[in-house]
Amino acid sequence: MYRLGLNMLGLVLGVYEKQPDNEGMCLTEAAAAFDRSISGKLSEMLTISGPPLKKGKSRIFFGLHQDFPSVVVVGLGKSGTGVCGKENWDNCKESIRAAVSAGCRQLQDLEVAHVEVDPCGDGQSAAEGAVLGLFEYDEFKTKKKVRVTAQPYGSVDSAAWQKGVLYGDGQNLARQLMEAPANHITPTAFANTIEQKLSPFAHNVAVHKRPQSWIESEQMGAFLSVSKGSEEPPVFLELHYKGSLDSAQPPLVLVGKGITFDSGGISLKPSSGMDAMRADMGGAATVCAALVTAAALKLPINIIGLAPLCENMPSGKANKPGDVVRAKNGKTIQVDNTDAEGRLVLADALCYAHSFKPRAIINAATLTGAVDVALGSAAAGVFTNSDWLWERLQKASIITGDRVWRMPLFQHYTKQITECALADLNNVGKYSGACTAAAFLREFVTADHWAHLDIAGVMTNKDEIPYLRKGMSGRPTRTLVEFAVGLASEP
Repeated sequence: MYRLGLNMLGLVLGVYEKQPDNEGMCLTEAAAAFDRSISGKLSEMLTISGPPLKKGKSRIFFGLHQDFPSVVVVGLGKSGTGVCGKENWDNCKESIRAAVSAGCRQLQDLEVAHVEVDPCGDGQSAAEGAVLGLFEYDEFKTKKKVRVTAQPYGSVDSAAWQKGVLYGDGQNLARQLMEAPANHITPTAFANTIEQKLSPFAHNVAVHKRPQSWIESEQMGAFLSVSKGSEEPPVFLELHYKGSLDSAQPPLVLVGKGITFDSGGISLKPSSGMDAMRADMGGAATVCAALVTAAALKLPINIIGLAPLCENMPSGKANKPGDVVRAKNGKTIQVDNTDAEGRLVLADALCYAHSFKPRAIINAATLTGAVDVALGSAAAGVFTNSDWLWERLQKASIITGDRVWRMPLFQHYTKQITECALADLNNVGKYSGACTAAAFLREFVTADHWAHLDIAGVMTNKDEIPYLRKGMSGRPTRTLVEFAVGLASEP
């Protein structure tokens, strides 16, 4: 008898590429133990079923073990690899994520509902691969994929596995928000979803859903100028996670652009591909998901999340090219392009962030197509005034494999947005769009440690990241979480 019924339980095991000085099969510890339990049948089948498994490839066997009707063996590449200076990530961790993801998906396609996963020597990375790889947004489809539960196989550090599950769940929350249709994730619905996700942590989390009247009282004229074109009311979502025993500890402030649908406004976008602009709140999705994950991890750190949420729509009330609006800090802005709206909502949010006397401010935004041209989906662009902050963000991204790359924040770009006919600032420059957008945001920052993450290039995944399916990526949620973990461990 099978433990969970015929074909209900599957197993994913890892194997390394054979080394020149090693004649035997390079199985992981868990795979070797499984092989011994079936008298070497796994090694035998791997040998006769084809050439040695290469990195990222998989092979499935049936009937090897009574408890596991389906066993997938996945290639992990070379053993003993670590951080690669050229790639700026940990090859071993990335290989585990990709391999485990491939194995879990193969079993999901066979409608295997329960999967046990070889931790492959790194339980956190294995759990991340399983959780991220099995995510599928099919909420509005009649036919849905089988929901698969994954758990570790063999001896494993349970804390590391659970940490990986939380990291993966956090990124999947961001993916879910970004994938959801804009008529279902309005500013109000977004705020309600995050409030619900934070409800288990109510003892040290406060959620404030600030209405339009509050936004007006804060004199956030740039934010309001964007929201006024839509029938959907704006929401300024403010989250407080108090994880530190010292309530006076300066907080890490995360700010996310929250445009729940971006039509471009009067400067209307082309219709082709406009549906993807339901994810223009990717910055808000990732920073809010990171805060939810920090709360689940019980990090001993204070974090504040800020998300100005609204739609950017064309109407008789919408911003017009050439309009002048006033931001919270008193600076006036000539809006020459209404499709450069993200920097307007962020400007007021960044001003407000300073009121908390933060340890550091990080904002994330799907801000410019120019950063996609520069970096593609390989890495998020980071513009920062702080080497201290950059070093910690880069270190976090190497661990998660969700990379960042430093971009210039030269005064050279500031001149483009300060030379303005009608106001203090123009919301667009003449060239170098990602750099001038960052220069614009810097006009609203006085903090010593601030970083702007332009995540437009990493918003979606086609097939670049093997452990993410095609669709909205939820990047760089795990890097933000890992950064917070590192910051919490510092004095």
